[in-house]
Amino acid sequence: MATYVLVHGAWGGSWGYASLARALRAAGHDVHVPSLTGLGERAHLAHGGITLSDHIADVVSLIDCEDLSDIILVGHSYGGMVVTGVSALRGKRIRSLVYLDAFLPQDGQALWDVADEATRRLYIENQKGTPGLVQPIFPMPEGRTRRVSGHPLLTLLEPVKLGGEESAISRRVYVYANASPLTIFTQFRDRCLAEEGWSVHEIATGHMVWDEDLPGVTKILLDEAAADLR
Repeated sequence: MATYVLVHGAWGGSWGYASLARALRAAGHDVHVPSLTGLGERAHLAHGGITLSDHIADVVSLIDCEDLSDIILVGHSYGGMVVTGVSALRGKRIRSLVYLDAFLPQDGQALWDVADEATRRLYIENQKGTPGLVQPIFPMPEGRTRRVSGHPLLTLLEPVKLGGEESAISRRVYVYANASPLTIFTQFRDRCLAEEGWSVHEIATGHMVWDEDLPGVTKILLDEAAADLR
């Protein structure tokens, strides 16, 4: 049995991973899906002071409180920022680090640094009505709109800090959605292809990869559970 921790993206919550979590549990695995502070069922805790460090602490606290180890840690979209930070703090407990069409920052980079100028303008414009909480900057899929909440702006401005335990992680995987209009993630696919130590998969979906190809994403994650770490 493998242990998965699935970290959602901006404007999301644990609810967004429901189908993928069911598929992994049906295969006999342990799956944890935290909602980050101020999002999902924790939207009532939202305020403009929430930082990336707070979201990293959400996942670190889950790992510590549940005494998890040999983890397959998965981050989607903004969740890539979070799992990168977690890798530096709890890398010795992580078996595989998986990015699902996600931001992949280098040490000292914030999401703001890797976004383009048009996206940065949207982040600022879309929090003017709810200061400090950015409303979605692109149309949300049908059925999701009523469950999204403003995403804390400060989480997009705080840089990731590496130089901890991230080197202890045995496997690193990038899953690139090659049918997505959000081409900001192409830079990370290309970087992983150029660097040693990465497994790169391409999947013919939009950004919400498991919504469009649940069997394909499930297989990639199940293969990580079966991978030989020697």
